[in-house]
Amino acid sequence: MSKFIVNNSGPLQGFVEVSGSKNAVLPLMAATLLTRDECRITDVPELMDVEVMCGLLRSFGAEVHWDMKERSISVKADSIIDTYAPRDLVSKMRASVVAMGPLLVRTGNAKIPLPGGCAIGDRPIDLHIKGFHALGADIRITKEESGHECVEASAAKLVGTEIYLDTPSVGATENIIMAASLADGITIIENAAQEPEIVDLANYMNKMGARIKGAGTDIIKVEGVESLHGAVHSVIPDRIEAGTFMLAAAITRGDVTIGNMLTDHVKPIAAKLRECGCIVENTLEGTRVSMGPNPPVATDIKTLPYPGFPTDVQPQFMTFLTTVQGASMILETVFENRFMHIGELNKMGADIREDGRRAFISGSAKLKGAEVMATDLRAGAALVLAGLVAEGDTVISDVYHIDRGYDSIIEKFKSIGGSIQRI
Repeated sequence: MSKFIVNNSGPLQGFVEVSGSKNAVLPLMAATLLTRDECRITDVPELMDVEVMCGLLRSFGAEVHWDMKERSISVKADSIIDTYAPRDLVSKMRASVVAMGPLLVRTGNAKIPLPGGCAIGDRPIDLHIKGFHALGADIRITKEESGHECVEASAAKLVGTEIYLDTPSVGATENIIMAASLADGITIIENAAQEPEIVDLANYMNKMGARIKGAGTDIIKVEGVESLHGAVHSVIPDRIEAGTFMLAAAITRGDVTIGNMLTDHVKPIAAKLRECGCIVENTLEGTRVSMGPNPPVATDIKTLPYPGFPTDVQPQFMTFLTTVQGASMILETVFENRFMHIGELNKMGADIREDGRRAFISGSAKLKGAEVMATDLRAGAALVLAGLVAEGDTVISDVYHIDRGYDSIIEKFKSIGGSIQRI
């Protein structure tokens, strides 16, 4: 298995460009199942999760062509031959569940094993099930011969309704939007997720002929149509990757300009960096992050659904806070098990104490290289940042987590002076 070796790199300098969004491209790919026509998605990041989704679409009978050179994927789901999502693919990626909505409304059936992905906490699919049931689907929990549980949904025809989500789940919102797009009548989703990835999905589906209004707010209206057609769409930039490079500039006390990012999507990250004393400014080339005249200082963070501070940037920001002056506190409200990186950072000399969903960080740590493990995708990115400022070699194992969500991460860090290699 691959490992990363990261060394102290000094201040990172230069320009780095963000790839298309992992969290946006996966539901866009699932939406191609809603039509028999060919669909094309551009600015696709080269990620393991995209590869898994390609395999999933092929398992349903879709023709999938991924042109990595052109960074585009073409999908033609003229006929769906199977509505069962293979366990070996679903176990690798929790986002596999977003295929249920399109399969259900297109064929009347969908069956998926309970999904896998990063072990960052309890992420049940009860809100997905609640949405499908409200639309008129019959839901069953069954067991395979192996003993693993599956969710089965069936419906002769889905019918529009009003659905209130107990929490603003991104995946459930996406699944319900896709299922409702071809249902009879109008569906209203209340307390819907407001993430930019939801807006991107709605924009793409509207190009396909859907009638979706309110994406990006907490109330989304979907008017069902008879059929959808093919469309071409470009994926939005990855705001989590952008935030990671913003923090790489900050933790190394560097001067990095980040291109192909939407500043509105990273406002909470920029605001917190400014509180710490960093300079974040927009230029013609992109967003420039550098250090102010004084050493950076501590701040407190509370993760929240969008437009709040993103939980996917919490581990990276925590790593930065270990190196600033003063004591900081992070309250994690989204995932109850998203502090697994604390033990790994403490191995490197950080002083972080966990108390339930709160983490207390003592700053001014002198990090030292160690053998550490990427416990999940964003924890792996946090350890890369730690290695860039630590004394000695930092050896990171289980980097397949990082490869799931960061396109060409080694090449990008090397381009701005980072000392990182894969072995």
